[in-house]
Amino acid sequence: MADWQISRPTGHCDGSGKELLPGEEYYGALIETDEGLQRKDFSAEYWRANNPQVYCHWKSVMVSQDEKKKLFIDDDMLMAFFERLASETDQNKIDFRFVLMLVLMRKRLLKYLGSRVDNGVEIWKLKNMQSKDEVEVVNPALAEDKIEQLSEQIGQIMQGELE
Repeated sequence: MADWQISRPTGHCDGSGKELLPGEEYYGALIETDEGLQRKDFSAEYWRANNPQVYCHWKSVMVSQDEKKKLFIDDDMLMAFFERLASETDQNKIDFRFVLMLVLMRKRLLKYLGSRVDNGVEIWKLKNMQSKDEVEVVNPALAEDKIEQLSEQIGQIMQGELE
């Protein structure tokens, strides 16, 4: 199983190579690669001019190295990413969606309603507390260390702590 290594911002635009200065707006994005999802950052100028094809993206502001990290992805973006993963069949993405679901439950954006087993696969039923829609998530029965690893990657995507 491939592991996703979601990196922190490098301070450079992955499209132009231009340095991203503290206070400058940029777009963080996840790109699908053969190894899984990979983070790329693009200057706002490059983004508008080239409209790169990405899996998902968010707008942020570059911080200085000594400035305290903040969460740059809001709840709506997390929910959109969660919903985007719903139709994925790749096991890595199913695993990632399950752990993202746990984060969203912790943030009280999803509420557990129950579970069922279909063909030996446990399916969790949840309620989206924003839209009131019911959603289903496959429980991939991940080991504790895998949940921890994926949680860390979600934290890296968010550029901060999950708390």
